[in-house]
Amino acid sequence: AYAKAMGNNEYYESVIKLIALLETKEIKAKRLNGEVWYEIDDIQDLDIAESLFAGTIEKRYDAIASRYGGHWRYPKLLDFCYLVNPYFPPQKMLDEMKSNFEILISEYPSGMRINSLLASRNFGVRPEHIVIGNGAAELIKVLMEHTEGPVGFIRPTFEEYPNRYDSALSVVYTPDNEDFSYTAEDLIRYYDSPGHTVGTLVLINPDNPSGNYIDCEGLKKLIDWARTSSIRLVIDESFSDFAELSGDTQALDLSLINEEVLQSYSGLFVVKSISKSYGVPGIRLGVLASSDEAAIALLKKEAPIWNINSFGEFFMQNSEKYKKDYRESLKKLAADRSGLIKELSSVSFLRPIPSQANYVMCEVMEGRTSREIACELLKHDIFIKDLTSKLHNGRQYVRIAVRNGEDNLRLIAALKAMADGAEAL
Repeated sequence: AYAKAMGNNEYYESVIKLIALLETKEIKAKRLNGEVWYEIDDIQDLDIAESLFAGTIEKRYDAIASRYGGHWRYPKLLDFCYLVNPYFPPQKMLDEMKSNFEILISEYPSGMRINSLLASRNFGVRPEHIVIGNGAAELIKVLMEHTEGPVGFIRPTFEEYPNRYDSALSVVYTPDNEDFSYTAEDLIRYYDSPGHTVGTLVLINPDNPSGNYIDCEGLKKLIDWARTSSIRLVIDESFSDFAELSGDTQALDLSLINEEVLQSYSGLFVVKSISKSYGVPGIRLGVLASSDEAAIALLKKEAPIWNINSFGEFFMQNSEKYKKDYRESLKKLAADRSGLIKELSSVSFLRPIPSQANYVMCEVMEGRTSREIACELLKHDIFIKDLTSKLHNGRQYVRIAVRNGEDNLRLIAALKAMADGAEAL
């Protein structure tokens, strides 16, 4: 009767309120004692419920992994899969964004020219040498679409680059050691050898997922070699700020997004995801820099006039005020990474691989599988990256993001409980 009078698209609270007023009806309730439940109001809720109530934990893991984010819909989930800085932005900056929320959501952002000026100021390069994107992924897509000829990729790596290119024209270098480590000299030797000639080389530094890092001197050698060999060199330094150097120098100070470096070779293209190191993946920001002004102009032309939103523009506009906070956040993360690697080394079935990024790749030992570990942790709302399907050497691997100390301890406790044969915490 209610549906006929009011229609079908009504909240159940309204229906219950009416039923409660009827003298001839009863309302029965069921008390839940720890059971999982989810309120379904629309098709999106149904999609989330299907992942929560998947028939097996393996299906649940696959359902969550296939979302590629949006994990705020799982309030209890502790995300060790996606890679962000847990110590930035600082609360003061978040409060500043909150206080401007109404105007930011109701106003158009500026166009490409103005936002290029912001990126130019923040990174200290000329506006015609930098383009800002809706995340680095937007820029990677266009860059690879305008790439021709044989391209060198190092594997394992961030798949967005090779996935955007013809596999028949891909020349892959895979390090022949258990840590997937390599140097600038290794790359030069390989791509100088017969049958491995390329017109473009793509390097993620630190690499993802291995965390392998080529230092400043190594990068200079690569740039000199690329210039001499007329090879276009694409270096993605999205995780480079997390690298820990000796002395007082921070990796941030050695960024290749530097006018002198860019001017040294017009075939150098430097990509940086602001989302990861600055802890703001939700507002989608990335930059690409090069002294090849024609290429930068083409990338800007390919982008929509409003390719970043007002929140992204506001972040770029105000982030300079928080440089000191950013530097401190990098120091905190480096300390947490050292602690996490040490603790992971004490888990009998994991072998952590040295990393200079905000994640640690681990080989899975003792006959266990990466899927087994990932699914067991998910039973307790801890989500990690199962890497085994991306590597084909007969071994098992996972990738674990570096979070804050408290979260890292919870992960370690769960892993050690698994090692002891107990129920994970």
